[in-house]
Amino acid sequence: MRIKAAVLRTMGAPAPYADSRPLAIEELELSPPGDGEVLVRVVAAGLCHSDLSVINGDRPRPVPMALGHEAAGVVEEVGRGVTDLKAGDHVVMVFVPSCGHCLPCMEGRPALCEPAAVTNGAGSLLSGEWRLHGSGGERVNHHVGVSAFAEYAVVSRNSLVRIDQSLPLEHAALFGCAVLTGAGAVFNTARVQPGTSVAVVGLGGVGLSALLGAVTAGAARVIAVDIVDAKLAMAKSLGATHTFNATQDGCADAIRDLTGGGVETALEMAGSPQAMDLAYRITRRGGTTVTAGLPNPTLRWPLNIVSLVGEERTVKGSYIGSAVPGRDIPRYIGLFQAGRLPVDKLLSERVTLDGLNAAFDRLAKGESIRQVLTF
Repeated sequence: MRIKAAVLRTMGAPAPYADSRPLAIEELELSPPGDGEVLVRVVAAGLCHSDLSVINGDRPRPVPMALGHEAAGVVEEVGRGVTDLKAGDHVVMVFVPSCGHCLPCMEGRPALCEPAAVTNGAGSLLSGEWRLHGSGGERVNHHVGVSAFAEYAVVSRNSLVRIDQSLPLEHAALFGCAVLTGAGAVFNTARVQPGTSVAVVGLGGVGLSALLGAVTAGAARVIAVDIVDAKLAMAKSLGATHTFNATQDGCADAIRDLTGGGVETALEMAGSPQAMDLAYRITRRGGTTVTAGLPNPTLRWPLNIVSLVGEERTVKGSYIGSAVPGRDIPRYIGLFQAGRLPVDKLLSERVTLDGLNAAFDRLAKGESIRQVLTF
């Protein structure tokens, strides 16, 4: 079938993207789903910094590539061997499919699925096949097995979680990355306990999802840190007990003074060495610093080894919120439906395919929380 999709052909285009237009809206040929695959009509797809990091070259991927990885839609057709989904089902797409057979998957850590890491890096589906082609049969790569900035997508069955059809799909899309990553870092990676203190450094869609997770987990102090005052105001409205602008002199000292030596859990969600350094400095003795940021792979953070040992610190990475998506997405949706995880408040703008380049300018400037492409 012929579809329209947003295709990136060259990474590192100069901003503003509204002028350089790194994403071209092209007509592609989408092959039918193969064994274990599903055709999904995309209804909504969130714009994430992980997409931006491919556009600007921080996260190199094979091009040409149809971008988009945080999405929800409706099943149109299932391939051979798919027996637990049917046409009409509503699904959230997950950007790391789980093979179920490698060691991390068997250990209950599907976010670290080894075959998925290989195929995501190669730009194929979990099957090792490509279903997108341009003119003349040119192969177009899949973005982490999803490629959701398109009218339709063929994905592995293992990239999908069926959801309650009463949930608006523009809200459901956020559960595929922002909520899964942010709230998951709180619930799964950090295992935040009621009555404890938490700081979130970096208040994009993932960071604010983490903040909502900390509030839901019952943290007594939820401290929001960013360089944009509007985002700090948003964090306050979502339940932050204190806010700090990271550009202010003495920010780390002020947080340590407020908390009597630092927070028990600090979550770095900005994807920069400076943010990671701040998160570590505001973590108390014996505390845990968690990072879910994805900076350019050439960047380094100078860890103070003496404090790591002498203060028995813990530093942890969190990928997709250490999630088991088939378990966690329905749980988080349940919290949302109960009014305890109001992620709909993160949706800032709705955009069209033609408006994607300008939308990524807004994201790069920190002018939006979560823009959603709708069809």
